[in-house]
Amino acid sequence: MPIAFDRVYLQSASYFLPGEPVDNVRMDEFIAPLNRISSRIKSRILAENGIKQRYYAIDTQGDTVLTNAAMASQAIRDCMQRAQVDIASVSYLSSGSSGGDTLMPGFANMIQGELAAPPMETSSIHGVCAAGVSAIQAAAQGIELGSHRLSLAVAAEMPSRLFKRSRFAARGYDADFDAHFLRWMLSDGAGAVLLGDGSHQAASIAPGVRIKLKFIHHRSFSGDYPVCMQLGLTADRQKAHLDYPSWTDAEADGALSLRQDIRLLPHLFDISIHEYAKLVRDKWIDPTRVNHFLCHYSSEKFIPVVENLMDQAGLSIPRERWFSNLAWRGNTGAASIMIMLAEFLQTKTVKPGEQIFCYIPESGRFTTAYMLFEVEADDQPMTNGTSSPSAYRPTGGTSITSPAGETGLSLDADAIAPPHDPAKAPEGMGELLTELASIWHDYRSRVWRTPLVRTLRERRFTQDDYVTWMANWIPQVREGSKWMREGAASLSEAYAPLAALISEHAGEEQNDFKILFSDYQKAGGTEDIDTLHRNPGGEALNSYLHSLAATRDPIGLLGAIYVIEGTGQRIVPALLPLLKASVPLPPDAFRFLEYHGHNDEHHLEEWLVAVRLALDCDPDGSAERRIVDTARRTAALYLMQFHYVKEH
Repeated sequence: MPIAFDRVYLQSASYFLPGEPVDNVRMDEFIAPLNRISSRIKSRILAENGIKQRYYAIDTQGDTVLTNAAMASQAIRDCMQRAQVDIASVSYLSSGSSGGDTLMPGFANMIQGELAAPPMETSSIHGVCAAGVSAIQAAAQGIELGSHRLSLAVAAEMPSRLFKRSRFAARGYDADFDAHFLRWMLSDGAGAVLLGDGSHQAASIAPGVRIKLKFIHHRSFSGDYPVCMQLGLTADRQKAHLDYPSWTDAEADGALSLRQDIRLLPHLFDISIHEYAKLVRDKWIDPTRVNHFLCHYSSEKFIPVVENLMDQAGLSIPRERWFSNLAWRGNTGAASIMIMLAEFLQTKTVKPGEQIFCYIPESGRFTTAYMLFEVEADDQPMTNGTSSPSAYRPTGGTSITSPAGETGLSLDADAIAPPHDPAKAPEGMGELLTELASIWHDYRSRVWRTPLVRTLRERRFTQDDYVTWMANWIPQVREGSKWMREGAASLSEAYAPLAALISEHAGEEQNDFKILFSDYQKAGGTEDIDTLHRNPGGEALNSYLHSLAATRDPIGLLGAIYVIEGTGQRIVPALLPLLKASVPLPPDAFRFLEYHGHNDEHHLEEWLVAVRLALDCDPDGSAERRIVDTARRTAALYLMQFHYVKEH
């Protein structure tokens, strides 16, 4: 749920960039290509990211000219000057950064010291790109609660110190692509915003208007994904820098190299757009009312990715409303959104009623954040009332039909999308598919955090794990066609066409368990098929489905099929490459998983036909609710089956 604000105003925004702008040719003076490989990487990355110039707080010898705290302080000083407010009036300072100049104390304390600011409350937020939003949120909450009248949020980054030639030379320039990549992406800078409750005389950020913070939505998916961007771990993420005898050893082994696994990035945009769609669905934002879209992306390569996902979700914001300064300011991590917001407000004219929507994805371990500001006339009465989410939801907003679209980026990215894209729903099925998609996203996220899948993702999966998984699964799959046939037999005459379709589907799958048992044997399984038992989760799922199938007109079973077939068509293809990389078995030991990855898409198309038939034959209008309820219960029970695999 987003955090809504009713009494927080943006009173000033500013930024600081060190030195003169450095173009793509001159950057070699600061972080020159180290060998032919890094030179090729530089050409490739710069051709894609669209950055023409950036700023560095080091000189060409690699010496620090300005510290990170000094840059943050410069941004704050200009911010305060623009607001004509003395630092003594500020009672709260929050900072966001991927790293200050010291490991301790906190970055906010170092900035306060650099400013020689009077006593105040501080908080230091450590993260990557979304840390700047977290700093703004902390400052805003202090004002909303009435604890502070004026609060500062600042974000600053100085990655150049990690990229200088001397640090790479210590390793003989033997750096992998993931370590080279970010040298050509990131640069130094700081941004600051002053927030207030509107009571101060400098409430207007521009003549005739004031800007109100409406909400912040900030959500991490770190429990679902491995590390994507990191500093302090080895390339294989298995050893931390403090685990070495000395930092010299850690440096030599590459544990102090900033890395990004770009292969994971498609996931970040999928989850981000899904969160955006939920904001629209719950009427926190209406895309048609957004006048200015400040989108933080690390590379212009991702512009069409974001546009495509928004288009597929039916929630586009026209390109002419976008604003980014990536090309001429560079990517400054946590500071990017503050620098972008400040430059936007200093160079553009805003009018009462306009909305400024900010989107900030973070690739550290996947976080997505959004902020909405609205421009008010400075003579408009301030509400300063009690917060309630409904107060910030625009009336008459556009309802959505799609939380997320399929991306086509990769099989792994498809695993995030729901089995059916609500944006492409047949007439009359949009609302049903949207509800099911919401259930799917929660189920998929929970499955990816189960011990079984975590073991796979962390490359700790063994052949014994595979055998155990198959042993648990075989008796469950063996029952699939049975409860489907039983359910078809329980349908009344009104549902005769549906009964025929379900019976046909059951016939197609009645021997699938034999393929799975063959895989089990090839993997080393030795038990007889009749001695295999479902684990408690599988047993609960099987009992539920048989019990439901025995009731009159069990239309809800279509919800169970959605989850079960969706698992085969979305989750299994994402896990199969990890499984093959972890378990040294011949290809014919994975036939069942391969088969379902390829065929469940066809089964899901049949499912759409079945749902259409069910809705057409539905005498009392309860079919949709029964399908949704059964899908939710099936997801919970199937999740239990995943959990119990490792417990066995």
